[in-house]
Amino acid sequence: MSEGVKPKRPYDASRRREQARASRAAVLDAARALFLEHGYARTTMKTVAEAARVSSQSVYQVFGNKPGLVKALIDVAIVGDDDPIPMMEREFVQGNMAEPDPVKKLRDYGAHLEEIAPHVNPVLVVLRDAAAADAPAAAVWEQLQQERLTGMSHFAGHLRREGFLRTGVSEAQARDVLWTYSSFEIWDLLVRQRRWSARRYGRWVGDQLVAALL
Repeated sequence: MSEGVKPKRPYDASRRREQARASRAAVLDAARALFLEHGYARTTMKTVAEAARVSSQSVYQVFGNKPGLVKALIDVAIVGDDDPIPMMEREFVQGNMAEPDPVKKLRDYGAHLEEIAPHVNPVLVVLRDAAAADAPAAAVWEQLQQERLTGMSHFAGHLRREGFLRTGVSEAQARDVLWTYSSFEIWDLLVRQRRWSARRYGRWVGDQLVAALL
């Protein structure tokens, strides 16, 4: 190598990843604002891209289509970040499983629903309304319901294995009770329609689960 030729710098992939992460976050922020303001049907991938100041092509490349975008938005709202960490490995889930007091375990779960509901459920209102007339939106709604049922199945199995379920309460019944009380519909009835505070809602859910399962 001649002295006049400088060696090539190593490729810095971390900067590119950080830029992609920032662009993805901007798209999700823009999508949330537009979905809540204009609804599902009137929000397009193009208007989201324009609001996020990215190309429409890049939005399609990352999220696939509008149902994929709203699903990603809800997933991030549920866990609080965009890190590729499975739900069962999340800090709250691991901490809740390790909690030895079943009463505290269920009340902590109610408090968890209280915490995430303001971030998740307003978008679920938009998706639910869209699902009535839009087949792809309905498919996302059904996917979310199935994912939640799977999560509640794991929760019920954990309660059974630890010996926390009251005599006469089967694992299947516990799953269905957990699935019901964690539902969007309960929040919609009590918080959005009856104007309960998020705290009252979360505490009530925890107390109902204790009464129904332990």
